[in-house]
Parts: sequence; structure tokens; C-alpha cells
Amino acid sequence: MPSAHFERVWKMFGETVTLRNLTLDVHEGELLVLVGASGCGKTTSLRLLAGLEIATYGQIQIGDRDVTVVPPGERDVAMVFQGYALYPHMSVRGNMSFGPRMRKEPKADIANRVSEVAEMLGLGSLLDRKPSQLSGGQRQRVALGRALLREPALFLLDEPLSNLDAALRTQMRSELIKLHRRVGTTTVYVTHDQVEALTMGDRIAVMRDGDLVQVGPPEEVYENPVDTFVAQFIGSPKINLTPGSLKSAARDCLTVEWLQQVFTIRGTLAENLDTGSALMVGVRPQDVHWAAEAPARCTIAATGRVDLVEPMGSETFVELDVLGSTMTARLPKIAHLGTGSSIGLRIDPADLYVFHPATGRRVLARESHPVAALVSEPTGA
Repeated sequence: MPSAHFERVWKMFGETVTLRNLTLDVHEGELLVLVGASGCGKTTSLRLLAGLEIATYGQIQIGDRDVTVVPPGERDVAMVFQGYALYPHMSVRGNMSFGPRMRKEPKADIANRVSEVAEMLGLGSLLDRKPSQLSGGQRQRVALGRALLREPALFLLDEPLSNLDAALRTQMRSELIKLHRRVGTTTVYVTHDQVEALTMGDRIAVMRDGDLVQVGPPEEVYENPVDTFVAQFIGSPKINLTPGSLKSAARDCLTVEWLQQVFTIRGTLAENLDTGSALMVGVRPQDVHWAAEAPARCTIAATGRVDLVEPMGSETFVELDVLGSTMTARLPKIAHLGTGSSIGLRIDPADLYVFHPATGRRVLARESHPVAALVSEPTGA
């Protein structure tokens, strides 16, 4: 179960940069999720690791081996694509055993391994069916089984669940997590879905426009975003960002004016700011409390006009106009909350994030929300 490593890797197509100075470790036995919007470089990174693309600059290693220019067939990796890429004329058994048969492995060994992997994936009773006779989730399992039969050094998955409906995606996420725990193969998983990233990854790497912005355990990236991009991309509903200003700064605190109130947030400045500087203040929707049920620690008071109500069953997402700024609150189920009505809100200053309005970078490190280190400085930020 070797690790993998990107060292200052660039990928360019003509003058177009799709990956910029990527340095990233994939730890042995982990499930690392590359997440970002379309065009951010995540699939390019996976294809470079698989050998389907060659790096313009930099070095790629699998274990202690430099594979930067090694052909795909000699890298000992297995890749599952967004499309299932199954042979329609072959049975499940034929699709899963195709690779070992081409390598002329012993027939008895192939049969035993196909049966073992098929049982693991819940395909034991489907081995004689053709792909056209399978559901989307079953076809995805066949593609996974075919990759697993290789017993690869690295398992690479490129948005394997994006073609499935919502319920089946949830089911397959759980199955993939269990499968990884059982098999333990080092895995790199690419997705644009931040829910998949948060629920599946041992670590997640957030990418933007060819840059690696932040990498770490899911809870760390969610709680400690390095900038407004990560803060907005990770978390649903996304974080609220509204303008504020700096009244004064000391080494261990900021005094901020926000929502027409002045209060102090304790912490350590990550960069120097001048008094009166504009700030961008962030608060997660679940940290915007209904005044009637807010904890005593929530000392910031505001009133919001209800613009949109989204009932979600046990909770309600409410879009509010607060002093001219749009803010979303994730509230408990509230009956008869109508558009145009007003609602009292409370917020704990300790739940706030403070960002530089121009660079987007976090400017305050607090004990509960330390500023994580940037892995690769985005040149386009």
C-alpha cells in the first residue's frame, strides 16, 4: 500500500495552465478526496497520477519510485471513470475477469478472485448478467470490482457516482467507505460534490483554477478555512459573508464593527491591519440562532426580514435581509414563518470568521478556529 507524491507539478496545454505547482502527499492507506469546481485541475491531477497525461514540469512518485514518465500499464494503478466503461457483450464475470485473462493469470485463481470480489460487492448472484440487465449502481460496482481484481498499488476514482440518482449516490457513498476500510488500498477520489468530500475522505484537498488551496481532515477544512473560497465551497448552506470594519487591533484581539454593533473577538492576528480597514465577516448558517431559542453566549442581536423559507423537515433554511445584506439561517422547524415577516436573531462573536476583503485570506487566528497553513499559494487569488 504505497503512498504517492506530487512535487511541484505543472500541467499545461499550450499556453493554458490546468495545474500549477502542485505539491501534495497521498498517505499510505488513506482515502484522499480532491474536490473543487469543474476546471480546477482535480481530474488532471488524477490522470497525471495514472499516467494518462504527462506532467509539463515536476515529479510524480508512487512509493519510492519516480513514475513521472512511466507508461500507465507499468504504474500498478487501477482507475474507475465517471462512465462505467463496461464491455456490453460480456457478462459481469467476463468484465471483471478481463484484465487478469489478458495477463494470462491462472484460470482457477481468476475464478476464485472474481467470486470473492463479487461477494464483497454484492454481485454474487449477477455474475452471468450483461451490463444492460443491471441498474446504474450495479454497473458501478462491476467497474469497481474490475479495478479491485488488479490488487493495485493505487486505486483512482474519477467522479464515479455522478451518474447516479441522489438516493443511490448516498447508498454507494456508504458502500465505498466500507469497501475502503475493508481493502485498505491507497485511494485518490475526485469529486465536485463537497458532501461526498466531507463524508468520504480521510483528508480532502480543495482545488481552484489549477491551485491547491487547502488540504486536511474534513472537519479541519470545514472549521478552519484558509480563505473565503474554501469557507464558501465547503459547507451547505454556504457560509454568510457580509461587510464589517476594524475599530482597533491588538496582538490578542480584534474590535470589530458589524451589523451596527461593536464587539471584541479574541485571537491572534494573522496579518497586520490598519484601524478602519474594511473586513469581510463570515458566519455559518447554523450559527445564526432564532432569538427565542438562542444560547446566552449569543450577544450579537439583529433583526432579519424573511425573503425565502425552505422547509427541510426537521429544520428550516431561511434567507433573510439583515440591514441590506442577505444572510441564511439554519433554524429549527418554525411554524407560520412567512415571507416578509421579521424575526429576531442572535449570534455568538466566537462563531465568527474574519477575512481580508481583497485577498479573501483569514486574518484572525483563534484557539477554536486556528488559521490552517496554505499548502500551495494560489497565484491567481
